[in-house]
Amino acid sequence: MLTMSNISKVYHTDLVQTHALRDFNLTVKEGEFVSVTGPSGSGKTTFLNIAGLLESISSGDYRLDGESVVGLSDRELSRLRNEKIGFIFQGFNLIPDLNLFENVDVPLRYRGFNARQRKEKIEKALEMVGLAARMKHLPSQLSGGQQQRVAIARALAGEPKFLLADEPTGNLDSLMAKQVMELLEDINKQGTTIVMVTHDPELARRAQRNIQIVDGQLCDFKMYQGGQLSNEQSATA
Repeated sequence: MLTMSNISKVYHTDLVQTHALRDFNLTVKEGEFVSVTGPSGSGKTTFLNIAGLLESISSGDYRLDGESVVGLSDRELSRLRNEKIGFIFQGFNLIPDLNLFENVDVPLRYRGFNARQRKEKIEKALEMVGLAARMKHLPSQLSGGQQQRVAIARALAGEPKFLLADEPTGNLDSLMAKQVMELLEDINKQGTTIVMVTHDPELARRAQRNIQIVDGQLCDFKMYQGGQLSNEQSATA
């Protein structure tokens, strides 16, 4: 599903070069649920942006669903991103003046679906997250957990093969975080590949596999906790 080979990402300024990722190798198989952890500034965001085709790489090769993305035009990258990837953000990123139906509809309008097709997909996605009865509500009329469910429905409506979740429970209390995590687990059981960045070790352990990024590289240790590395078990990348 996702294969990164010898990826490097270097940010250049007038005075310094910053290596956000270096010699980064990772394979995520179709249907996996992988959590990504690591300290602040370790390269998690850069990894997520590259995986989501939002940033280019400096060197190496990235294949998404068997297709190399290196050298693709902006139009081709946009097509791949829109067809294959769903994004779930920590901040929900819902449009406040649009109701739930309209929020989920936004990315579908760029896919060329007609009105009937979009309606079917929106209703199916909102039903999946338990909010079909509230599709005419505005985001402000929902709790934080419900807003995140709408964001998940929006990501799922286009039936992507691959979900990228950036701290999807970061703005939620523990109960709502648990509910959102259970929803993601259910979605994964239905066959969707998920890569989730999280700072919560409890949530990270619930994924099928946990990888750690430290100083721009995959770490050879099972868990990163409290700024200390423990070598309980080697991670498989």
